[in-house]
This record gives sequence, C-alpha cells and structure tokens, in this order.
Amino acid sequence: MSLLIKNGEVITGDARYVADIYCEGETITRIDQNIEAPAGAEVIDATGKYVFPGFIDPHTHIYLPFMGTHSKDTYETGTQAALVGGTTTIFDMCCPSRSMEPGEGFATWQAQAAGKAACDYTFHMGVTKFDANTEAQLRAIVAAGVQSFKIFLAYKGAFGIDDGELYQTLKLAKELGVVTTAHCENETLVAESQKNLLAAGSTGTGAHHESRPPRVEAEGVQHLMTFAELTGAPVYIVHLSCREALEEALRARLRGVQVGIETLIQYLLIDKSYAELPDFEGAKFVMSPPLRDKANQEVLWNGLRQGLVNTVGTDHAPFDFAGQKPMGKDDFTKIPNGIPALEDRINLLYTYGVKTGKIDLHTFVHVASTNAAKIFGLFPRKGTIQPGSDADLVIYDPAYRGKLSARTQVMNVDYSGFEGWPIEGRPAVVTVRGEVAVRDGKFVGTVGRGQFLKRPAIAV
Repeated sequence: MSLLIKNGEVITGDARYVADIYCEGETITRIDQNIEAPAGAEVIDATGKYVFPGFIDPHTHIYLPFMGTHSKDTYETGTQAALVGGTTTIFDMCCPSRSMEPGEGFATWQAQAAGKAACDYTFHMGVTKFDANTEAQLRAIVAAGVQSFKIFLAYKGAFGIDDGELYQTLKLAKELGVVTTAHCENETLVAESQKNLLAAGSTGTGAHHESRPPRVEAEGVQHLMTFAELTGAPVYIVHLSCREALEEALRARLRGVQVGIETLIQYLLIDKSYAELPDFEGAKFVMSPPLRDKANQEVLWNGLRQGLVNTVGTDHAPFDFAGQKPMGKDDFTKIPNGIPALEDRINLLYTYGVKTGKIDLHTFVHVASTNAAKIFGLFPRKGTIQPGSDADLVIYDPAYRGKLSARTQVMNVDYSGFEGWPIEGRPAVVTVRGEVAVRDGKFVGTVGRGQFLKRPAIAV
C-alpha cells in the first residue's frame, strides 16, 4: 500500500514549502518535488491546500464514568469524530475511581478502546489514590508504555488525592521519567464554596463559576508548583483557564520548575456568560475549571503566540443536554461537567486563531500537534512531516465554508457548544498511518485500526 500526495503546501511547526509526500505502508518515506507515482499508488492532488501533520488532542474523556453517569461517546464514535476534525491521535484520560485499583482501571480503559478506535490513542494514567498496592501497579503500567500520570487536586472524595498522595505520586514520577498531568483547583475551597452557595439558595448554573473562581484555580496551580519544585518532577497543567493560574505557572518556570501548560479551545472562544444562560441552557457550558470572564481570552491567545502556553486541547467530555445535564437541574454541583469539542477544535482554532491573525500557521501546528508529541514522548513519530514519521496527514482546504451544528456532527451527543458558528476551512482528506480515513468531512476509514501508542520515559 502506497500513497502519494502531490502539490500541497506542507506546513510544520518550523517550515513551509510546496512538495510531494510519498508514503509506503504506514510511514512517510520521501518528500520531494515532482515525485513520479509508482504503479499501484493512490495519488491525491493537494493543489491549493495545506498539508499538516496529523493533529493531536492531549486531553479527552472518551470513556468516563462521572457523577453517576457515563460520557456518551464510545471509542468508535469519538475517534471517528476526532478524525473528521483532523485529529489523528488522542490522549484519553484513564480515570479509575478511588475504589478501583490502578491495574483494573488501566485494563478497563484498554478494553474500551481495543478493536474500536479508528485513530491512534494513548492514555494519561489516573492516580486517584496512593496506598501500599499502588506503586507496583503504576510501575507495571509505565512499563507497558504509559509515560504520563493524571492527578486531580479537585473532586474531593471522588478522584481527588491528598497531599501525601500527591508527594508520593510525584516522587515516583520523577524516578520513572513520567510527566504528571494535573487538574489544578483547591478542592477544599471548592467544597466549602459549594456548600455556602447552596445554603444561600444559589442552585443555578451560574453558581458553578462562583464556587470555583480564578483564585481557586491559581491556588491549585501554586500548590502543584511547590510540590513539583521540591520533588523535581516534570508536570503539565491541564485545561488552564485564566490569567491568575497562568501567572502562578510562569513564576514557577522562572524558578526552574519543568511545567507544560495546556489551555482549551473552549476557554479561547466562549466565556462565562454562556454558562449563565437562562432556562438551564447554561448547563451545556458547565465544565471545570469553569468558563471565565472574556478578558482572559486575550491573555491565553497571547500565551499561545509567545510560546508560554504549549498546547490546545478539548477536555472532551460529552454529556447529553436532554438526558444527563438535568441531573443538576436543582443543584449545580450535580451537573455532569463537560463541553464536547473533539470534532471542532482544529476548525475553530484555524478559523478564529489563524484567520483572525491571533496566531500564525506555525504556532497553530505547534500548539495543536507538535508540542504535545514532544512533551509526551511521541516526536518525531507523530507531530511532524518528515521521512520516518507516521503517515498521519491532514490535507486542509482553506476555501471551505460551513457552520457547526449538532445535526451534522459525528460526536455522539445531542448538542454543540458552538451551534451555528461559521468555520473557514476544514480537512479535505485525513490519513492515519498511510490509510485514508476521511474524505470531504466523511469517515471512510477502518474502525479498530487505531493503535495503542507505547511511549518511552523521558530524560529527567
């Protein structure tokens, strides 16, 4: 099986040129001018289009038991949606409850994905407790190819860990060469604020933000930074939403803390007024950390442009508006958290980032693909276009015009957080390791072809 992509404008994090790309099997083998098509090769004319490396979402929840229900996507629907949107690799959060052993959690998430994923995938391994049985299981999971942990400094009594567990997790991560990704909010401040608000009769969706304002997130970041500094462990802040949290992370970088920073497409484009919409419409936009004041958007765009914020993910967590969000109709603390965005991230980032001049094409590739590959041990297999890399390619049509809608999306959820938003550009063709998986917005690939990506430990 061979594939030849001709006349496209190749865009990577640090280069831009017109060339042909030849792929044999699952790998890019040649990049040159005027490559002759070998007999039997599939030829795609990319004239007038960009060719990007396959995009990487560093933060998804395809399978997620949460707040008494389950996220709606499966690995079949979620990975097809990812591909239609140009994402060829996902990092899913493996999040066992505190009552589940890490080994059982890892096996559960593997079973959910195996034979069902259409794109490549890997996991951040959730550490939701650290007791006498934990360490040996985590060592085995790392040996199986998982190079990153996930911890929660929020969700007290569910996923959240205490300071002793935080210290032990980071100490082990430092030893093993593992990056620890972290949800940073002070769980005690959240829990106490929630109780006070409910007691005062504030039960609506807008109270969600008031229970976890920016300073609560900033305190969570500062807390993690202290532990990272004293253990020497590399860390990565997931879904950073606001100026206050960013300032704490940057202060730590100046002290030598090795910290990656992720924001989300939601925080870049929508604000807390969406979560305050009447008639419970705001529940569609409840996530944690919450959507912030609009002033934070320019701070985050500046952070991307200046290289201070490394990645743009989605924290994709699809819960139906009709059947699941109403669990919190009379109590905002019971609304399942999440805004689906896996399918839309790249088109929104291109339309409202690149096209508006907030970021250039190279930054676009860095924050949506290359940086995640580098931070989490996949580069140069993923995240770039060069001989020897996987043939994950996105032929992107900048002339396309359309609108986002729940009626046309592949994500298995009954609403869109960006209903009716215009987009300028979309993937025309997407390949996964040399196989065409998407044509003109339609999945045409192979369910189950996605591979679990084993990642090596990092040098620390």
